[in-house]
Amino acid sequence: CLSHLYTIPFARVWIPDPEEVWKSAELLKDYKPGDKVLLLHLEEGKDLEYRLDPKTKELPHLRNPDILVGENDLTALSYLHEPAVLHNLRVRFIDSKLIYTYCGIVLVAINPYEQLPIYGEDIINAYSGQNMGDMDPHIFAVAEEAYKQMARDERNQSIIVSGESGAGKTVSAKYAMRYFATVSGSASEANVEEKVLASNPIMESIGNAKTTRNDNSSRFGKYIEIGFDKRYRIIGANMRTYLLEKSRVVFQAEEERNYHIFYQLCASAKLPEFKMLRLGNANDFNYTKQGGSPMIEGVDDAKEMAHTRQACTLLGISESYQMGIFRILAGILHLGNVGFTSRDADSCTIPPKHEPLCIFCDLMGVDYEEMCHWLCHRKLATATETYIKPISKLQATNARDALAKHIYAKLFNWIVDHVNQALHSAVKQHSFIGVLDIYGFETFEVNSFEQFCINYANEKLQQQFNMHVFKLEQEEYMKEQIPWTLIDFYDNQPCINLIESKLGILDLLDEECKMPKGTDDTWAQKLYNTHLNKCALFEKPRLSNKAFIIQHFADKVEYQCEGFLEKNKDTVFEEQIKVLKSSKFKMLPELFQDDEKAISPASATSSGRTLLTRAPAKPTKGRPGQMAKEHKKTVGHQFRNSLHLLMETLNATTPHYVRCIKPNDFKFPFTFDEKRAVQQLRACGVLETIRISAAGFPSRWTYQEFFSRYRVLMKQKDVLSDRKQTCKNVLEKLILDKDKYQFGKTKIFFRAGQVAYLEKLRADKLRAACIRIQKTIRGWLLRKKYLRMRKAAITVQRYVRGYQAQCYAKFLRRTKAATIIQKYWRMYVVRRRYKIRRAATIVLQSYLRGYLARNRYRKILREHKAVIIQKWVRGWLARTHYKRSMHAIIYLQCCFRRMMAKRELKKLKIEARSVERYKKLHIGMENKIMQLQRKVDEQNKDYKCLMEKLTNLEGIYNSETEKLRSDLERLQLSEEEAKVATGRVLSLQEEIAKLRKDLEQTRSEKKCIEEHANRYKQETEQLVSNLKEENTLLKQEKESLNHRIVEQAKEMTETMEKKLVEETKQLELDLNDERLRYQNLLNEFSRLEERYDDLKEEMTLMVHVPKPGHKRTDSTHSSNESEYTFSSEIAEMEDIPLRTEEPTEKKVPLDMSLFLKLQKRVTELEQEKQVMQDELDRKEEQVLRSKAKEEERPQIRGAELEYESLKRQELESENKKLKNELNELRKALSEKSAPEVTAPGAPAYRVLMEQLTSVSEELDVRKEEVLILRSQLVSQKEAIQPKVSMSTQLNWVDSGCHPPFLPMCSLLRLLESQLQSQKRSHENEAEALRGEIQSLKEENNRQQQLLAQNLQLPPEARIEASLQHEITRLTNENLDLMEQLEKQDKTVRKLKKQLKVFAKKIGELEVGQMENISPGQIIDEPIRPVNIPRKEKDFQGMLEYKKEDEQKLVKNLILELKPRGVAVNLIPGLPAYILFMCVRHADYLNDDQKVRSLLTSTINSIKKVLKKRGDDFETVSFWLSNTCRFLHCLKQYSGEEGFMKHNTSRQNEHCLTNFDLAEYRQVLSDLAIQIYQQLVRVLENILQPMIVSGMLEHETIQGVSGVKPTGLRKRTSSIADEGTYTLDSILRQLNSFHSVMCQHGMDPELIKQVVKQMFYIVGAITLNNLLLRKDMCSWSKGMQIRYNVSQLEEWLRDKNLMNSGAKETLEPLIQAAQLLQVKKKTDDDAEAICSMCNALTTAQIVKVLNLYTPVNEFEERVSVSFIRTIQMRLRDRKDSPQLLMDAKHIFPVTFPFNPSSLALETIQIPASLGLGFISRV
Repeated sequence: CLSHLYTIPFARVWIPDPEEVWKSAELLKDYKPGDKVLLLHLEEGKDLEYRLDPKTKELPHLRNPDILVGENDLTALSYLHEPAVLHNLRVRFIDSKLIYTYCGIVLVAINPYEQLPIYGEDIINAYSGQNMGDMDPHIFAVAEEAYKQMARDERNQSIIVSGESGAGKTVSAKYAMRYFATVSGSASEANVEEKVLASNPIMESIGNAKTTRNDNSSRFGKYIEIGFDKRYRIIGANMRTYLLEKSRVVFQAEEERNYHIFYQLCASAKLPEFKMLRLGNANDFNYTKQGGSPMIEGVDDAKEMAHTRQACTLLGISESYQMGIFRILAGILHLGNVGFTSRDADSCTIPPKHEPLCIFCDLMGVDYEEMCHWLCHRKLATATETYIKPISKLQATNARDALAKHIYAKLFNWIVDHVNQALHSAVKQHSFIGVLDIYGFETFEVNSFEQFCINYANEKLQQQFNMHVFKLEQEEYMKEQIPWTLIDFYDNQPCINLIESKLGILDLLDEECKMPKGTDDTWAQKLYNTHLNKCALFEKPRLSNKAFIIQHFADKVEYQCEGFLEKNKDTVFEEQIKVLKSSKFKMLPELFQDDEKAISPASATSSGRTLLTRAPAKPTKGRPGQMAKEHKKTVGHQFRNSLHLLMETLNATTPHYVRCIKPNDFKFPFTFDEKRAVQQLRACGVLETIRISAAGFPSRWTYQEFFSRYRVLMKQKDVLSDRKQTCKNVLEKLILDKDKYQFGKTKIFFRAGQVAYLEKLRADKLRAACIRIQKTIRGWLLRKKYLRMRKAAITVQRYVRGYQAQCYAKFLRRTKAATIIQKYWRMYVVRRRYKIRRAATIVLQSYLRGYLARNRYRKILREHKAVIIQKWVRGWLARTHYKRSMHAIIYLQCCFRRMMAKRELKKLKIEARSVERYKKLHIGMENKIMQLQRKVDEQNKDYKCLMEKLTNLEGIYNSETEKLRSDLERLQLSEEEAKVATGRVLSLQEEIAKLRKDLEQTRSEKKCIEEHANRYKQETEQLVSNLKEENTLLKQEKESLNHRIVEQAKEMTETMEKKLVEETKQLELDLNDERLRYQNLLNEFSRLEERYDDLKEEMTLMVHVPKPGHKRTDSTHSSNESEYTFSSEIAEMEDIPLRTEEPTEKKVPLDMSLFLKLQKRVTELEQEKQVMQDELDRKEEQVLRSKAKEEERPQIRGAELEYESLKRQELESENKKLKNELNELRKALSEKSAPEVTAPGAPAYRVLMEQLTSVSEELDVRKEEVLILRSQLVSQKEAIQPKVSMSTQLNWVDSGCHPPFLPMCSLLRLLESQLQSQKRSHENEAEALRGEIQSLKEENNRQQQLLAQNLQLPPEARIEASLQHEITRLTNENLDLMEQLEKQDKTVRKLKKQLKVFAKKIGELEVGQMENISPGQIIDEPIRPVNIPRKEKDFQGMLEYKKEDEQKLVKNLILELKPRGVAVNLIPGLPAYILFMCVRHADYLNDDQKVRSLLTSTINSIKKVLKKRGDDFETVSFWLSNTCRFLHCLKQYSGEEGFMKHNTSRQNEHCLTNFDLAEYRQVLSDLAIQIYQQLVRVLENILQPMIVSGMLEHETIQGVSGVKPTGLRKRTSSIADEGTYTLDSILRQLNSFHSVMCQHGMDPELIKQVVKQMFYIVGAITLNNLLLRKDMCSWSKGMQIRYNVSQLEEWLRDKNLMNSGAKETLEPLIQAAQLLQVKKKTDDDAEAICSMCNALTTAQIVKVLNLYTPVNEFEERVSVSFIRTIQMRLRDRKDSPQLLMDAKHIFPVTFPFNPSSLALETIQIPASLGLGFISRV
């Protein structure tokens, strides 16, 4: 009928393959009816001719579309067959790392062999309350479905977990139990899950062993019933075990081990307490060495032994019983080493004093001889006589092994009974959920009696499973009212009849066991004769006469007959049992008591497996004859009966199935072996479920989903308003064969393959539409491209032509310009050439003419020089000739004149001798005398003239003489100096000579030095050059280092800034963590408080002794009083009788250990809360100290004090200086001896008096300043300590302090005394606290000792002792509290008296001192005067009420107040204002009792209201707002300056005057935190049902996301039906919350915190569901989420809440939506994803990528390689491995101080509140 699907081009099919089981291939050629061969193309690239079977002509299975691969439910596949199931499981397991898959009602769980983070409490919370089809498959979903059906249908449930050894059955069962314990609220109270889990180490040690397939294989089945009370909370559990493999005790196959407990004992043999067991290595014992594998890799048997002992202790098995168990187990090991010696063929003996037997007897406490005798003999009883017969060695060995198995089975049964006793609860069980952890179908090479029983049990379970599946199908068809025919499914009743009917296999086996000489061969022959060729399910092997084959539902199994009879009889010698019963070891006879436990199958089996039934609470004794009869029951008969009981239990419950699959035999993580998987799928019935589903209508669609999915196949005219009729019309056109579908009431049912056909039509339609769209788009794009190209071409042409024209014009211009340039250039060139030539010619001419002129000049010059030379030469020659001639002439003349003179001389000598001569001389003389006379006259005249001249010259001479004399003296001095200089010159010449010598030496040395210097210079220059280079390098390096240093400094600065920011953030985070921890402790305290209240109510109901007229104190009140010291005496006195009356009657046993644990836990929480409160206060103080405003006051105060101190010192120094000057002046005046100086009228006296007067005036000024400072200091001293004794002042004066500074000294000493007193008080307080801590430690130790003693007592005595201790403790506490109260009252009275005295003194000093006190001198905590009550005419903002009207006030204002009326009609926070005004009046009256009573009643009443109406958001919001307002009022009017900054003067007058209510502020703050947390829980409960539907499932943008085919587990539809929540529903609810909070006047900062918490809840729940729902991880869903988030952001903008931090809480959800939409292919995409998704953890990113599922076939899946790339890139990211966000997380809340501007005197009290008894004051 589906042959037309094989004509699709490239249709894909599955073909069988011997290696991979099934292979995928594509059709290369369309199939035509009659074809015998199909041409296929395999995925590996080969072509294949596939021949069809000529008989059946069955076509290969079609492959599902890729869009359906990886579905959560296998029944959602279009083609339901084996290869589709196998491929879907493989894709989910390998590619998506998903181990759970639905197959109809079955959950298929594949063992990943790896720890996965999918079992945390966050996952449990995510699955809690969800529909099974809404979430991804999980064991928690099955558990939630069972829990929900139990609560809804009032019917017991069962979860059947089956599978091979190593498939993960035990783990699945364990997680199911953990889920029940968590969701039922019992995890923290009953600890049932802890006890059940504690039983696992015990049961695994005694019931698990290593096999070839599993290192921790369970060799028994178990059924655990978890009991629930009427409120569906776990109250207890009970365990039944099935088919323990006892044969493993005495025999193990190769590579296998015995039970773990034996190896644990051998590994711990060296422990001191185990030395008595005389154990050794496991290879020393016959029962532990047969497998040859005593060790398991990675398992430490010694540590496992410690875990086993710890679990035994937790379950109440004492140390003595534990040692008894170990003695019995050690005895079994030693019994296995007992050897026998053959005496003859029919008898044997044990060697004397055989050591193993001696040890066995010692451990068991039995007689050696007796045990030795009965191990080698047996007793035969006839009708008349009894015989003792020896037995052969083989029989003795078998008897020994049977005894060992029997003892072990008895011990196993005993341990199971004790585990059940520990899990048993006295409370009546209302319902239960059973978890069956049972073995799957087994087939080995050699199958014996054990495998026969296992497969028989699986046949029964499979029948029950088939009937259940068929029943569900039938119910579905009847519910939808569609015609149906009987579905043909495999009924294994014939196989069951073959086994258990009359003359069946078990019946024949029991009959053969009764025969005296029955053997396995004779039994086999009876089987052949009875069933061979008569039953189609029974066959005989060809080559064996000792075996038979049964066709089971899963496979054919061949059983070997050998050993069936012996294992069915399970013979144990009665005499050996009697010897053991007579043991001195007390525990051993307990194992063989004559009760129902002893006649259970465990006591009658010696080999194989058997059923261990649940023992009743009380043993019943039976008759001996009945016991003997029971002993005759065979193992097969007992197993059949127990199996029938199990089936009755399962049939009475609603079953849920979990099938565990082992993916490979090598335990490799996430490795899938197709062959092994197919074997298990066939064996566990999954494929049968598929076949049953495929036989009917496996695909089911609601009409709305069908219309939404296949709307594309409809034409507009086909769409009607009636969706149902529209679907019918369309289907009649699309599918002509009406048998292929049926119309139900709400769904359309399709045969197998029809959805695939519709998907093909849809895909073809979409593909055609895509092609049409592509065609149109491509045409449009090409047309647009053509027009764009044409326009571009025209533009280009225009620009090209313009460019060409421009180029031509440019060419013309250039041509013309070139011609002009050429003209001028040519002219220039010619002119230049002419100029060059002309210049060259001129140059040549000039050079030529110059040359000629120079030549002519040189010629003339030569001629001229020649003439001159000639002239000089001729002149020289002439002169030379002249000189020679003259010389000669003169010489001649001289010679001649000499001769003539000589001649003359001779004549003169002759004449002188004559007279004539004298005459001649005389004549001559007369003339001469006349001449001389004239000369004398002339000379006289001249003499007169000269005399005159002489007289003139005489003066000149004298002056010149003086000058010359001075010159002479000077010259004489110069001469002397010259002489000296001459001497000096001589010495200098000598020195010069020496110096010359030295110079020569120096020169020689200089040469050497110069040479050395030259060398040094060269070296130095070389060195300098090197140093310069090094300097350059160093400079560069220095610059680089400076640069680096600068960079490092910048980096360090940035790093320090970052570190500072990070540290600041870390401090803020630590503060938030501390605040969160404190608030969580408050939450836990309130929860324990409520629990305590409930327990007290239950105790009251149990005791039934209420006294007439007794009023029970509210639990919250009593707990509040136990925590704080301001509780009233009345409540304490009322609480004592109640607690003393409780133990008067004990009608019903009560678990007081739990009550004591709760009390102890409450005390611990109170202490931890106090510590946390101290830490929180300290951290808040540290934060506050960093604020400048808080530091202003002490800084100003310190600065003023320092300024005053400096001013005082300055005045003191100046005063001393003035005194010194005055004294010096006086001394100076007294020392002056001259009276005129010191006389009153003297100038000096006046000056001194003026100075003295000025100094005196200045001294007076300084004195006044000192007096002012003194008064200020005195005022400061009196403000700090009003009362100072006169003796202290005298002591200060006596101490030597200067009088002007007495106030400062007194102040300093006063401060010192205060510091010392504070130090002493601090030490006293510390000592008191140490003593208190020590007493608390002693009390704690005493409590623990008492608790340990009580736990060892029987229940009745324990209850009595616990109640007695509780009464004693409470009485002591009350007495201590009364003593403390009396002390406090005395202290208060004393302080009041002192306060009045101080007030009087302050009133007396107030007037004179207030003027001198500056604002900086006022201390932080001024002493307030006592206000005396007086009547005021004006309203002072106070309300007065009578003490007896307090309860009425609380009732009308709190208990019976309706928030809606108050919020709408009255001012916000009115109840808070009224309560505070009442507190003000009580403070005004100084009535301590009234204040405390009113505040305590207010707090307890608010708690009572919230407990009663805690589910109403308006009530919780109203009282949160009023509690905060009340807290703000207490702060605003407390009188503390930090809270009074914004007050008006009138409001400051209204401050409290007598009481410091800081304690109550802390209590109110804690109460506000509790109310806030309750508000968050309320809004979470309101929002949670809307979030998933509105944020994920609802299609806000219609048509974006398609609907995929669904399976049997229907998901919640994404189509908006009536009653479903949408995004508008969420927004309306948010508006409602916001408007209610605003109406109640809640603080804006608190509203922001609530909104942030709401958005966090929305984001966390949405993201968690997204991570757990594969169907939601698609591109279109990402678009829907982003749109929804944008709507939420728009809501925040409308409400002006964008700065509340709410948007940031949605960041993980936004990034997850973006991750669904971004491209996921390349490495760049991976890098972008890693940088984008910084708010998501690595596990969340990988999970989203693994879950990403295409909705349409046009989308692509994320490749495994891409996911691995993401993991590699994110491997260094340090984030939490947690997958889900903590949706229960509550941000720590703060209550910023928000003062009110409302004046108290203006508040009017409306009459509607019924507060007429209150009067205004």
